[in-house]
Amino acid sequence: MKKLINYTAILCLFTLLFSCKEDEFIVPIGGGSPSMEITNLPKTAFFGDSVAFSLNVKDQGVALSTLKAQLLFSGEVVAEKIIRTKDYGEYAGKLFVPFLKDIPNGAAELKFTLENVELVKADTSQSITISRPDFPHINLVTPTKTYKMNRVALNKYELTENLPFKVNGYLEAPAFGAAGNPIQFGWENDMITQGITQNIPFSNSVSGVYTISFNTLTYEAAPFIIGYAFNGEGMKMVNDNLYSVDLTIENGQEITIDGIEGLSAWGISSDYIREDGGKYYFNAMSGKYRFYANFDKEYIYAEAMSGSNLASLNADGTGAIWIIGEGIGKPTVASNEVGWNPDNAICMAPIGGKKYRVTVIAGKSIKTDNINFKFFHQKGWGGEFKNELTTTSDVVFVGNGSNGRDPGNLGLLAGKTLTADATYEFVVDLSEGNAKPKLTVTKK
Repeated sequence: MKKLINYTAILCLFTLLFSCKEDEFIVPIGGGSPSMEITNLPKTAFFGDSVAFSLNVKDQGVALSTLKAQLLFSGEVVAEKIIRTKDYGEYAGKLFVPFLKDIPNGAAELKFTLENVELVKADTSQSITISRPDFPHINLVTPTKTYKMNRVALNKYELTENLPFKVNGYLEAPAFGAAGNPIQFGWENDMITQGITQNIPFSNSVSGVYTISFNTLTYEAAPFIIGYAFNGEGMKMVNDNLYSVDLTIENGQEITIDGIEGLSAWGISSDYIREDGGKYYFNAMSGKYRFYANFDKEYIYAEAMSGSNLASLNADGTGAIWIIGEGIGKPTVASNEVGWNPDNAICMAPIGGKKYRVTVIAGKSIKTDNINFKFFHQKGWGGEFKNELTTTSDVVFVGNGSNGRDPGNLGLLAGKTLTADATYEFVVDLSEGNAKPKLTVTKK
């Protein structure tokens, strides 16, 4: 009985305390009458301006909470600022007028919303005329030099000078007017946009005197003539150092490579491109391929395609096989080891008969004393060859999970190494079906 009395007392005390706290946090709603007076606001502004404003705010004995300032284009909020209004009086701020593509001169709306602590609001708005600035010039900023682009017409700017065939840089318009800000134009998602400084890949077919142009209204720019081509097909930029082109090509067909200076010093994947007497010939099975020129690694290679996508292994043994893992990399394992990064996967060259080949040089594109890579069905995680893969090689073994390698991973047999500078050809044969893959390793 004593315990029951104690529990009852505690419960009553808890209820009393909770009720008091609940009453303590009740907030009145709906009182007061906030009001504001605009004391400073321009009637006109330019795209790219910082529009300064000030307002005097008050209420009828009720504390204020916030002042929200918004800039609207055609009813859509494009800039906003919220100011805490602890006391009555004057508050000031700035709104940035965004510099947007294809927006003509016209009227915008500046809207102000004042709210007190009892959630009562008051609104006021004013129209403002927005115009595009007529810059006297803009700048092309490259890593080594800043070029001045002159105004040649309304919104249009040009630079004509002796230039390299490839000019990477962003554009910057100077601050215009008393309230203006510098505006940057850069490259994103294969197009020019404002507010970033990622380099724009201007390019001409040759070095020399030519014109770079830009329109600050439409963002039209030129030139974008890709100076690199395979069989006359211009390569597109993947990033600053990587270009690619998709080609449907026949085995043994001659390949012309244009625009790459010092090509003779580059590495070229012999599985896809064979050199003979200074000419190049396609060295894999006829089909569609994506050819790459990697200017960072100075390396040309290819990947098999199916339609507009990279190829994967099909159920009938056709398609592609990809290598992911350690101890292999092209043009050199030291500079570009594949590792366990699927983005770096090597596409084995389809050579017909449901066979796939990769050729490596020991000590250069494959390690002589330690390998740990495997064969996948796609450029990424998913299907892969495991214990079903067999080999009769006297140098390379296939892992089974208990012999020092995971199932399907390749390793070098105990006491064996690859001969430095020797060429080795790894071929995966699926002619008996995907369930019976056979690996041969041949020293050339």
